[in-house]
Amino acid sequence: MKTTLRIQSDRFLINDALVYSELPHVPSAYHGLLLNARMIQGIFDDAQAPERFCRYGKNFDAVQNTEELIAALPQWYQYGLRAVTVGFQGGGPCFTIDNETIDNNPYSPDGTVISPAYLERMEKIIRAADALGMVVIVSLFYGSQTRFLQDDKAVMQAVKTAANWLRDQGFTNIILEIANEHDIVCYQRHPILYTEKGIVTLIEIAQRESGGIPVGCSGTGGYFDFDIANASDVILIHGNDQSRQQFYNLIQKAKAVVPQKPIICNEDSQAISRLAVAMREGISWGYYNNMTKQEPPVYWEITKGEDEFFCMRMAELLGIQRPKLPLKEQFYLQGLEAQMVYEGKRWIRLASLYPEKIDYVEFYREGQLVGRAYDDPFMLNSIGSNWLQKPFPEKLFPGESWSAKVYLTDGTVVETNTVLSEKTQE
Repeated sequence: MKTTLRIQSDRFLINDALVYSELPHVPSAYHGLLLNARMIQGIFDDAQAPERFCRYGKNFDAVQNTEELIAALPQWYQYGLRAVTVGFQGGGPCFTIDNETIDNNPYSPDGTVISPAYLERMEKIIRAADALGMVVIVSLFYGSQTRFLQDDKAVMQAVKTAANWLRDQGFTNIILEIANEHDIVCYQRHPILYTEKGIVTLIEIAQRESGGIPVGCSGTGGYFDFDIANASDVILIHGNDQSRQQFYNLIQKAKAVVPQKPIICNEDSQAISRLAVAMREGISWGYYNNMTKQEPPVYWEITKGEDEFFCMRMAELLGIQRPKLPLKEQFYLQGLEAQMVYEGKRWIRLASLYPEKIDYVEFYREGQLVGRAYDDPFMLNSIGSNWLQKPFPEKLFPGESWSAKVYLTDGTVVETNTVLSEKTQE
């Protein structure tokens, strides 16, 4: 292995050097952080009906999906990304297909076996990340997919099986996440995953069976438990549905753990205003775009708009030199791309490079006001969350004009426009 991750107090070292210390213009306060992105569907498959994921202008193939993520990693690395979260049980296509209808589970019912095909794809990603100097946060369990494990004993066995495999491959560039948001209701079928006491037990199993791989476990946005944090090697938190002040308060809870441990937010949203909060407070932040990066088949490259703006902000904070964008190019009307339509539905929002500078956004269809958004990320038909929204309720047609008026806090108004492509795919 080329990349070895090590922990020193609340900081990360790669090959015995604080992360980012090799870059010439990174402020020393950011040395040892591990900026990351949720690429949870990196080894995704569906044993039930994979053909339904042939959409968004692409055919779905599990191996191709993994290879495309691997091909995109160097793009993300050059902007400063140093870790990705990939799940053995993936994540939910939040907007389109019920996860309860998907079979993306690699574990046998008793937890003793992991599908060789899933292991092969996971190994490819870990080794590709290793070659670049990147870390993979390997997540073991995801919500409703745990329904395929027969009981708590099977869950414990699956942790042991996965930890033993990770150990036996000799991987030195990984962090192990027991479960993604263990406190959500669908984990109730397995008390060992749903309860704090159970998670502590699973963390201890993973630590023992992995041979020293750092272990943690996340909860929902704003959730924090001191027993889990004390048992963890890495404190994993989520920023979903948190205001910037609430996110700050959550970070302070995690920083109160003694002795100090590194804190990683490995899921928040595309609300990149939280990136600056995290870095100012000395913790690592995780970009999460549940449309461009969690709806298979995924476009793993840095797509225009939210992905691009996150990368530019990350590079800016790290002192990585990038061309400055003119004001008008700092905004992008997201969700109207030709391929991003499902069953006639579109999820429309305003991507921005500096969302902190926006007061509110107005959305117009054919010159008619259809809604306003006041919170980052600026989503049309937000349902009170920074990561979830309803689709636009009406079918759109090629040739339609859409625009967003962006009202900045300094009084400036910027308008961005787009016309639906004639190549719109249903």
